[in-house]
This record gives sequence, structure tokens and C-alpha cells, in this order.
Amino acid sequence: MENMESEMKRDAAIRLTMMPRDTNAHGTVFGGIILSYIDVAGGVEAARHTKHDRFVTVAMKEVIFHEPVFIGDLVSFYAETIKIGNTSITIKVTVEAERFGSHGQSVKVTEAEVIYVAINQYREKVKIGK
Repeated sequence: MENMESEMKRDAAIRLTMMPRDTNAHGTVFGGIILSYIDVAGGVEAARHTKHDRFVTVAMKEVIFHEPVFIGDLVSFYAETIKIGNTSITIKVTVEAERFGSHGQSVKVTEAEVIYVAINQYREKVKIGK
């Protein structure tokens, strides 16, 4: 029970239910959909952690899908800051899916490190104000 309580205290950057529009003909969610949400979740964490409001994605390190995501799964994207440089920030995003109708059974889907660079309104690289 203690492990479950600590799990519940984690704050997901994004949490959503996968719908039929997100899936292929086999009922599994397209990898590209998951990648786009990883990018959004990382951006949310970058803005939260630095109070800077404009970032662009520079790189997403290798992403390996360990489990499929199905229609109805509740997918959580947990993000944590790994490193902050002068103009860049690296965020680790972990993706977990709670299976539809499973009463809390959750599986790790994938994880990724995403690197963002801070920019200004003119799209110029700027230092991150910590």
C-alpha cells in the first residue's frame, strides 16, 4: 500500500484517455501520438521548472516502446528535469498506461529524454532565467 501511495503522489505533466481517433486498424495507439504527447509533457515541465515561457524541441533521444497503448487506456506522462544548461534544458518523460477496466493495473510504455532550447519572441536562443 505504501508504494501505491507514493505512486499516486507523483504529478503527471499530462494525463489523458486514448480515443479511437488515436489508433490504427488494430486498436493500438500510433507511436507518433505518444511521441507528440511526450514532447508536450516535456515542454510543460521545462516551463514549470524554469518559469521561461518559450522553448523549442531540439532532440528526443531513443524511444523504445515496451508495451502497446490501447483505446480507453488512461495514459500518464511524468516529466522531471535532468539538466539545465545556459540555454538548454533536458527533461526525462516516463509514459505509463493504466489499462481500461483493469482497476489500476499500470504498465510502463516508454521513456524519453527530450532537449529543449529557450528562445525569445524573435525565435533567437536566449539564456534560461533560473
